[in-house]
Amino acid sequence: MSLLTALQDGHGDSADALRIDGVALSRERLLGAAAAVADRAAGAPALAVLARPTAATVAAVVGGLLAGVPVVPLPPDSGPKERAHILRDSGAALLALPAGERAPEGLDALPGLDTLPVDLTLRSATSYPEPGEDATAFVLYTSGTTGAPKGAVIRRAAVAADLDALAEAWQWTAEDTLVHGLPLFHVHGLVLGVLGALRTGSRLVHTGRPTPEGYARAGGTLYFGVPTVWSRIAADPAAAAGLRTARLLVSGSAPLPVPVFERLAGLTGQAPIERYGMTESLITVSTRADGERRPGSVGLPLRGVRTRLVGEDGAPVPPDGESVGELQVAGPTLFAGYLNRPDADAESWTDDGWFRTGDVAVIGADGFHRIVGRASVDLIKSGGYRIGAGEVEAALRDHPAVADAAVVGAPDEDLGQAVVAYVIPDGAVTGEQLTAFVAERLSVHKRPRRVVLVDELPRNAMGKVLKKLLLQESTTGGSGHS
Repeated sequence: MSLLTALQDGHGDSADALRIDGVALSRERLLGAAAAVADRAAGAPALAVLARPTAATVAAVVGGLLAGVPVVPLPPDSGPKERAHILRDSGAALLALPAGERAPEGLDALPGLDTLPVDLTLRSATSYPEPGEDATAFVLYTSGTTGAPKGAVIRRAAVAADLDALAEAWQWTAEDTLVHGLPLFHVHGLVLGVLGALRTGSRLVHTGRPTPEGYARAGGTLYFGVPTVWSRIAADPAAAAGLRTARLLVSGSAPLPVPVFERLAGLTGQAPIERYGMTESLITVSTRADGERRPGSVGLPLRGVRTRLVGEDGAPVPPDGESVGELQVAGPTLFAGYLNRPDADAESWTDDGWFRTGDVAVIGADGFHRIVGRASVDLIKSGGYRIGAGEVEAALRDHPAVADAAVVGAPDEDLGQAVVAYVIPDGAVTGEQLTAFVAERLSVHKRPRRVVLVDELPRNAMGKVLKKLLLQESTTGGSGHS
């Protein structure tokens, strides 16, 4: 079966089946323009796409998939060094750009790299055979927080399995209109947010930038956003009212603060759902459309996905709703490995075939998953205790004078690591008050030893807090309250 089922069956097509940053396309028009890309990309070792949120990007990505050529989305905001690394490492011989646009600085001189202009007015009727399901659909590069970005090889079968499982969990059909304004170089915005529509047949509205006004005007039934987007919508009652016709608000890529969850539910009449995934695993755990939508929880494993918690000693961690362990996953959505990185593969997989996510989580007796954070920065070992940063952050966000918070474990001679909280205040509050507030709600040893009041938190393009930067700040002292 075709990966992009709805794109190629022609059923229910319309002139604005896709609207991307103001440009309307029928699926037929997209298919013709993408086939014209495929005619020029066929046989290439890989096709890089400068992945701005445009119709040209979508045509280039679909063209590569039609031709059976691995697609390498290139973050448009990445620096010249990172872009050059991705292009060299992936082996891409072509860089897809909108017609008339020159390659970004530094890329025009890369040996062996040619540009492929994407012209939406071109049409091709070439029909390409469907590649095997084990063929590579994407090489998606990780953020590179621990070195140069690594290319995760994503098979077509993994994409199909994930989209079908999500369609089942979210009751996502051709009757939906999907709305989002997310970047098109990540799983969230590209794989779910574009290919999902082209597989299920739902209409797609990409708002360009994810503004509250743009979301409110779109008239969707299914919305995707990251916590930053939802926080801004929750702070804009007029925009939130425009989402009252939606049946599903999906949040991902970072934890959704409980106060934002509750405010959204009150303003829209729709409690949002959260889901969990990674570049390497796609989406593996999610709340169901017809199930409980529990604040702070990402729900249950998708169809075909298995999960388990493992302690530092390798022993199983019980699903008791309290014990923290590393989350490991297995199932059909997993990547095929890192491109040309057998060393990274060896570190990422267990001997019995489970993928080590590097995230720490808690699983309840009812199977509901709660993600605590990254093992490298969110599992804090302080005074002999294991503390999940996410739990302390959630407690801080419950304070009426806290807009947002991020917690890290700073090196400490006495405790090993000390809990340090970076807080964006929303009113008059002191560090001492916040420390006492957390101690009243959690175990005393989980209270912040230092609170730093800040105007903003450093984030990446998907809204995730860059805790490595906060850790660097914490080791230099910074200003705050004990």
